[in-house]
Amino acid sequence: MKPYREIVVVSGKGGTGKTTISSSFAVLGGEKLIVDADVDAPDLHVVLKPKVLEAHTFKGGKVAVIDRASCNFCGLCRELCRYDAITEEIEVDPVSCDGCALCYFACPEGAISLEEKDAGMWFVADTRAGFMVHARLVPGEENSGKLVTVIRNRAKEIAEEEGIRLILIDGPPGIGCPVISSITGADDVVVVTEPTISGIHDLKRVVELCSNFGVRVYVVINRFDINIERCEEIEDWCDEWKVELLGRIPVDESIPRLQEEGKTPVEENTLTGELIKEMWEKLVGEENHE
Repeated sequence: MKPYREIVVVSGKGGTGKTTISSSFAVLGGEKLIVDADVDAPDLHVVLKPKVLEAHTFKGGKVAVIDRASCNFCGLCRELCRYDAITEEIEVDPVSCDGCALCYFACPEGAISLEEKDAGMWFVADTRAGFMVHARLVPGEENSGKLVTVIRNRAKEIAEEEGIRLILIDGPPGIGCPVISSITGADDVVVVTEPTISGIHDLKRVVELCSNFGVRVYVVINRFDINIERCEEIEDWCDEWKVELLGRIPVDESIPRLQEEGKTPVEENTLTGELIKEMWEKLVGEENHE
């Protein structure tokens, strides 16, 4: 049995308040290690203000590189490239290059090689909530799932080295590769949703995804009072799927102000903060450690 527990907060779609919940959980009592696994659009650092201790380059996909001393400028690579990544001057545009390797295999002079390119950065930092591992993928780059795995593995190493028994992961929205990389091997997944047609549709998709990985799933309904009928629909669906409803949060107009000030709802005397505290206590209660 692993010596730590991993809780992942995700959402079926963006804009549901996932990071508000994650950042609030992060600053509540108890030693924990925080991971921002939303590497395509990280924003947990806006609230937690990390002080970087380690910085590492992430090598993502590959890009073609032409050795001009060996090239005979026949133009075959340019003719074959489906991404139009090779110019008339037989130079590679690294932004357009997909690293497919067709030019590498086709070059009659063996003048083309494939090199890993810098696709982002990842960091180990200190925050007021504890150690934090986070990353930033270069816009347009791929391999976000691989980057999530890198930072999760580093977080696990730190947790074992420091004897930290709880890892809290702010996961990405959706059901793609970075989400799968975030929840694989985790213990609990908290899905944040909202009572809208798209919110319900995406909630069902992400809960069905989680069911394939044998993790405990909880649901938080944010802004539940914008549509009580849809909220009740979510509750009925959760009951049918035997998914525990962790809590409901009403519309709170103070959230944008708190975010601008770098604060979470639990750090001020707000109804939202009290509700999130109750959810956290329910989530980390002894009955959920079995």
